[in-house]
Amino acid sequence: MIAVKDVVLRLFAERGVDIEEIGRIVYELQRPYSDSISLEQCIESVLRVIEKREAQHAIITGIALDMLAEQNALPEPLNSIVRRDEPLYGVDEVLALAVTNIYGSVGLTSFGYLDKLKLGLIGRLNDKEKGKVNTFLDDLVAGVAAAAAARIAHQRVGDAVDNGVAGSGSSGGVAGRGGSGREGASPSASPSPSASPQVREAASG
Repeated sequence: MIAVKDVVLRLFAERGVDIEEIGRIVYELQRPYSDSISLEQCIESVLRVIEKREAQHAIITGIALDMLAEQNALPEPLNSIVRRDEPLYGVDEVLALAVTNIYGSVGLTSFGYLDKLKLGLIGRLNDKEKGKVNTFLDDLVAGVAAAAAARIAHQRVGDAVDNGVAGSGSSGGVAGRGGSGREGASPSASPSPSASPQVREAASG
């Protein structure tokens, strides 16, 4: 049986999405808050996000809709709406939020920041290349980057708590909101054995 993560990575490659480029976006988000952050850490965080089933399902669904719209295979008026990426069509952002929220609501700020500025790869995907439809893909990439940044922010707060230096209010973890970062709290308790598979998977991240 083909692993879903491998399908996601193949679809990304076919659609011109390089994991390292997503990692560079995460690096730009996190660099103001950590002198020690590395590109390798950011790429690893991106890969950890893609391991989550919520992310895999959202990415596959969104890319499939983009591909069907390219082939004019969606029913009208949906096909035209997706092809044009109409401003009032917000389903693409809603689907991407399923990825953004994997590591908590702290990722929402970064997603909004990326959705507005279209950094790097996101901006290129958002360009309306003739015949190419990336209505869902650009938002999904932003969602993956935002979730990966949130994961790193949670880890940093957890490390600060472990070292007894949290609570100073001097560090931030996500972009936006006038330049002030928000880390959020990192859960320390393990889920109970009776917790749902989704809860246990989220806690393992």
